[in-house]
Amino acid sequence: MAGSQDFEADPRNETARVWLNGELVPRGEARVSLFDAGFGMGDGVWEGLRLHKGALLFLDAHLDRLFAGAAAIRLDIGLSRTEIVAALQATLAANAMTDGAHLRLMVTRGEKSTISQDPRNALGRPTIAITAEHKRPAAGNQDAGLALATVSVRCTPAAMFDMRLNSHSRLNLITALFEAIEAGADEALMLDPAGFVSSCNATNFFWVKDGEVLTSTGEFCFNGVTRAQVIALCRRHGLPLRLGDFAPEQARAADEAFVTGTLGGITPVRSIDGVALPACPGPATQRVAALYEDLKDAEAAR
Repeated sequence: MAGSQDFEADPRNETARVWLNGELVPRGEARVSLFDAGFGMGDGVWEGLRLHKGALLFLDAHLDRLFAGAAAIRLDIGLSRTEIVAALQATLAANAMTDGAHLRLMVTRGEKSTISQDPRNALGRPTIAITAEHKRPAAGNQDAGLALATVSVRCTPAAMFDMRLNSHSRLNLITALFEAIEAGADEALMLDPAGFVSSCNATNFFWVKDGEVLTSTGEFCFNGVTRAQVIALCRRHGLPLRLGDFAPEQARAADEAFVTGTLGGITPVRSIDGVALPACPGPATQRVAALYEDLKDAEAAR
């Protein structure tokens, strides 16, 4: 079994350099304090970015989400957008990366005088780290598709734990994934508080019935950059699309399905709760995937 985040191993990553608080250091020497708020409390936000043909895809959208998330948790990143872009580019240059790389930009509240929830114990300097890896999605995911299992762990509303924040705390999602793995699946299909289909534990979920692309309202799922691009592509190219509240039985009756994410892009689904879907990938999935590849190329050529 393989999850949506699986990738092809690349030995070049063993000698990659990491950007850490303004310095480029060997991967094996990158260190943060045991008193870092991210390590002790999961107090921080992050972004995953994809390098495609020399371009960091949808960079503005990712930076918008990063700064919005930081503002929501009252975290001063301490760098401007221009300075963050410069750091990203410096990391790519240090690793001689021009295509097929995945970057993770992480910002925490930084070192604290003591490990506790209270943000007033922070010493005032955020920790900013950028990892860059040669990383391509596992080929088997595109060929075989993913098996999903509906789990008991629910997506949460913003008033409880806002799923739309790219928080460093992912424990609820990891718990959901364990439940799916124990059910023999690759990834968890999560419901919202009312029992409607929301998202997967690491990706956003779409399915197709009678030629119509269906997905959740977005109120309880990840604020996915790839999800937003797929929704826009469907609307731009006349693919029937409906956002709404759907029961899990409706998803299990799908003709085809796929998930979206920065690393995998468009990944087909082969089964839901042990029910094999009629097509994997189906015609609508293939159409969306082709449109997304064209969009990536157009973005890189800008």
